[in-house]
Amino acid sequence: MTYSTQMDAAKKGIVTEAMKIVANKENMDINTLREKIAKGTIVIPANKNHTSISAEGIGEGCKTKINVNLGISKDCYNIEKELEKVQTAIDMHVESIMDLSNYGKTEEFRKRVVDMSPAMIGTVPVYDAFGFYEKELKDITAKEFLDVVDKHGQDGVDFVTIHAGMNRESAETFKRNPRLTNIVSRGGSLMFAWMELTGNENPFYEYYDELLDICAKYDITISLGDACRPGSIADSTDASQIKELITLGELTKRAWAKNVQVMIEGPGHMALDEIKANMLLEKKLCHNAPFYVLGPLVTDVAPGYDHITGAIGGAIAASSGADFLCYVTPAEHLRLPTLDDMKEGIIASKIAAHAGDIAKKIPGARAWDNAMSHARQQLDWDKMFDLAIDSEKARRYRKDAKLEDEKTCSMCGKMCAIRNVNKVLDGEDINILRNDA
Repeated sequence: MTYSTQMDAAKKGIVTEAMKIVANKENMDINTLREKIAKGTIVIPANKNHTSISAEGIGEGCKTKINVNLGISKDCYNIEKELEKVQTAIDMHVESIMDLSNYGKTEEFRKRVVDMSPAMIGTVPVYDAFGFYEKELKDITAKEFLDVVDKHGQDGVDFVTIHAGMNRESAETFKRNPRLTNIVSRGGSLMFAWMELTGNENPFYEYYDELLDICAKYDITISLGDACRPGSIADSTDASQIKELITLGELTKRAWAKNVQVMIEGPGHMALDEIKANMLLEKKLCHNAPFYVLGPLVTDVAPGYDHITGAIGGAIAASSGADFLCYVTPAEHLRLPTLDDMKEGIIASKIAAHAGDIAKKIPGARAWDNAMSHARQQLDWDKMFDLAIDSEKARRYRKDAKLEDEKTCSMCGKMCAIRNVNKVLDGEDINILRNDA
């Protein structure tokens, strides 16, 4: 029996190789996984042309995944430097990389990323339209926008962000309801501007069926972009955001009818007390499709530290139902991230994702923490380093310390609570002042 996409296979009762890989990674029954893919509550973004991929599942009952954004720009056009970031992200075991290149001929970089990456690859095809056609925005036609998506499918991209919810109706809602930071989504702002400049409907909305046919051809997962995501906590959960979310829910059902897998993208900037409600809204309005969030960033006043504001929001979002976290780096709002910025962003997002998994009771999540706690109780430093999210940093901090007792740390020395309780329970004397072990 043949199938066109992972969703098509799941509906037909077919277990694909990608499903077997994901079921093993998630410790999930294969038939449970297949049923959730058929319903659309789990997606496996895996383009037929991405032969180096190690499939991952995103959605209900799966571990929270993280995405890394990178790519070339006009100010930082250095393909080799960005490829170094790609390799580092792969070495740090991220599940997803988004190539957000937005200058010049991006095909070379995109193809090299796809060829080398076992992680899933995402793009925003509208960024590529300018360099691909060498045209200004208003001169690009609806068909040309769709053709760029097809090109990315040919190149092996696993998921594409498409701002189809920014239609004429959503644009009017935005104009009637002024915001503090207007539209901060780069792709969303381009589609809004294109509609305003041409007077036409968003081509991704008007020709949505044609877009779905392209996605089905390559088994591209469509990530329905949040053009109206809040760019400040003042704009969160407003009329524009909710109006677009309702539209994305309608587009989700249309995609499922054509066996195209769907993720929904979400905020953005958002106060702590709104995050849980927003996760519930997305799951309700978008029929439990997997939810992909940027942050959320829980305050607007920490440039240089937005990996922390994003991790705080990401942990709450993940614990409340978000399935996929887009990392935020210390460079957010300031510059293209450096390699070190990227590393910090990855670690912060990994912490947030794992904290969310513990709260969601994902199988195996708490066992990792219990293993670390046992190693600490045993003062087994090598085991602690092996279990750490960032083993290299933990080892470096330990190495830099001047230790009175090799079993303890330089904070407590022989007053270490764990050391002394272990000694007492073992019937030994506690020697804090004496030099013997």
